[in-house]
Amino acid sequence: MSQYDVMVIGGGPGGYVAAIRAAQLGLKTAVAEREHLGGICLNWGCIPTKALLRSAEIYRLANEAAQFGVTGARAGYDASRIVARSREAAARLNAGVGFLLKKNKVDVIWGEARLSGKGEVKIGAPTKPPVTPQLPAPKTILGEGDYRASHIIIATGARPRVLPGLEPDGRLVWTYFEALKPERFPKSLLVVGAGAIGVEFASFFRTFGVEVTLVEALPHILPAEDAEIAAFARKSFEKQGIVIRTATTVAGLEKKADSVVARLKGADGAADTLEVERVLSAAGVVANVENLGLEALGVALEKGVIKTDGLGRTSAPGIYAIGDVAGGPMLAHKAEHEGVSCVEAIAGLPAHPLDKTLVPGCTYCHPQVASVGLTEERAKAEGFEIRVGRFPYLANGKAIALGEPEGLVKTIFDRKTGRLLGAHLVGAEATELVQGFVIAMNLETTEEELMKTIFPHPTLSETMHESVLDAYGRAVHV
Repeated sequence: MSQYDVMVIGGGPGGYVAAIRAAQLGLKTAVAEREHLGGICLNWGCIPTKALLRSAEIYRLANEAAQFGVTGARAGYDASRIVARSREAAARLNAGVGFLLKKNKVDVIWGEARLSGKGEVKIGAPTKPPVTPQLPAPKTILGEGDYRASHIIIATGARPRVLPGLEPDGRLVWTYFEALKPERFPKSLLVVGAGAIGVEFASFFRTFGVEVTLVEALPHILPAEDAEIAAFARKSFEKQGIVIRTATTVAGLEKKADSVVARLKGADGAADTLEVERVLSAAGVVANVENLGLEALGVALEKGVIKTDGLGRTSAPGIYAIGDVAGGPMLAHKAEHEGVSCVEAIAGLPAHPLDKTLVPGCTYCHPQVASVGLTEERAKAEGFEIRVGRFPYLANGKAIALGEPEGLVKTIFDRKTGRLLGAHLVGAEATELVQGFVIAMNLETTEEELMKTIFPHPTLSETMHESVLDAYGRAVHV
């Protein structure tokens, strides 16, 4: 029976990063994966969706070219090529993960893992069919059998949440798996759930002319975001032609030959129907905690995820959990950070529990949405006296030059201490800009230091500076 210092179950962003860091620290390490190196994120989430959205961006800009003085025929699109390009991006990075694991001398064990005893893992044949197309396994892998490890890290990720009555069938009712590889773009689409996944797909399909209806059970779209930013985004989406219905649920579906009739119910009880060609269920994800043998070893669950202490340690000694399976926010970069912190704690290095308020969130729709820290509502609920700064893109020179004047940067400070509590952005490149605020919050930068920082001109980042200045009544360009 092979013996390892660390075995990671799951080869997604959290898992493979944890494995590489463990190997860097001199620990004999293996990662067990049953389906795709790189996990959902790399193969069926973060990367292929961004490739699709890049195609949508190019298409949009091509058909807005006249405003930039560039003339020509209206651009068309090839749906099959758009999808193929996204799959190529995923395949390239999938192979890259295999290369990195080999480079760092991490063993890859192919199969489905189950905890079989204290410090023991049994690898068997997968019990579920893989999502297709499935890329080939790495050439150098270990196979089914019994393995031992002093430390076992569970990084099994999550899967699409299935709502009663909205069970996917792969043809008329989709999850994000089917939405990533449609045979053709439908003429009409109902997206159920207006979180990041639903909004990104709504934005993508609408750009290519699909009649999109976006339904959310909660009072506003992008429920994790600041309400003001979400309202700004909603107004932009509706201007693009997306029909948005909040405080609305789907009471049921009636499937026809090549369409679906959805029964929609509002908060006031009023009901109506909507017929569309396809339905995309994007009501979040659930952690993969089943069939791992957790119960027998005393690994505690809490609200459907594995309960940890902030450094990945579970209730069972020697067993750890990171990423989506350990709870929200269910984001790849949070999983990677947890993986590194967990392994460094195992190795005896100084480690600090994850501060979830410092995990940025990004939604890659048009316009983009990004945030870190507390929303205005939450800051008030936690008892802070706050200062709020706002700065619109339409007052920023670079945004005007780019033809992207639609956006807003919002900053929230503790009135008593000057601490930056949260930053919220909607607009072009918001997902790239937010990291500036993330660094500032990690370094506990004061409002005075932010105000005295020189931001290059002309850049979109100047909106960040002006928002900080505005919180203290010192904005110059608005």
